[in-house]
Amino acid sequence: MDLATIIQILDSAMRLATPLLLACLAGLFSERAGIFDIGLEGKMLAAAFLSASVAFATNSAWLGLCAGMAASLILATIHGVASITFRGNQLISGVAINFLASGLTVVIGEAWFGLGGRTPALAGPARFQEIDLPFADALQGIPVLGPIYHDLLSGHSVLVYMGLAAVPLTWWILFRTRFGLRLRAVGENPAAVDTAGVSVVGLRFAAVMICGLLCGLAGAHLATALGAGFVKEMSAGRGFIALAALIFAKWRPWYALGACLLFGLLEALGNRYQNIDIAGIDVPTQFMQALPYILTVVILAGFVGKAIPPRAGGEPYVKER
Repeated sequence: MDLATIIQILDSAMRLATPLLLACLAGLFSERAGIFDIGLEGKMLAAAFLSASVAFATNSAWLGLCAGMAASLILATIHGVASITFRGNQLISGVAINFLASGLTVVIGEAWFGLGGRTPALAGPARFQEIDLPFADALQGIPVLGPIYHDLLSGHSVLVYMGLAAVPLTWWILFRTRFGLRLRAVGENPAAVDTAGVSVVGLRFAAVMICGLLCGLAGAHLATALGAGFVKEMSAGRGFIALAALIFAKWRPWYALGACLLFGLLEALGNRYQNIDIAGIDVPTQFMQALPYILTVVILAGFVGKAIPPRAGGEPYVKER
């Protein structure tokens, strides 16, 4: 395998890892505040559908992005009201959101476009275009470093760079700000936070809303950058893989980046080598495409180690009187 092939695979891995990374960071904010959210899949799916629909109608990827984030925020609000305000079961609320998004995207898509739940193909300004980093062309001729900068780091959509920038930003917010300290404390000991005069409900709703925004970015990336429109169930379990990556990363932003890049790399390998021969055995295409999901099971079964979630995670807070 030559350098050019390696760079192509890594380039594809970065694009494929972006929605996983954004969804993983979304779950990180929510679960650090004590709200388990398995509805990441549903929020991504709703955001992908509405972003593609609005981008097609307005011929603007940015308006599509705003619409996708709005759709995700609506579902995040539903989850927040159900699990925080009414103290419902957080897992059931997440499952309901997944089913709701899965059904509504197909029904509404068929009603609007009559394409079996799909949206029309996006082109031009309706999609996020590739961005060339400064001096990418001038440095292309430099051995090794030139191709890495020109072909791997440059040439991605703005959402890929936003996803990468979200990692240090998340770390700074959670571990270097008063808001982040209180957010982590709410996930560990909400009674102590309440005793200090800080609103537990307010902090948890803030975390859920941030989760909704990041899922909106992830869904919009699927439909308007990685793809050229919405297709039925296009999130394809990425929300659940993001949750697995979050556990694998032990709720830490930088570890989450590594975990999501690993999943993205496996998906890129599966897409590139769909028909390979190992020791005379023809490996079926379906096996290569299932690699990310197989890795999810293997990692959670034996390689995570002791991953301890926030102590108050999944438990509704009832204020003592």
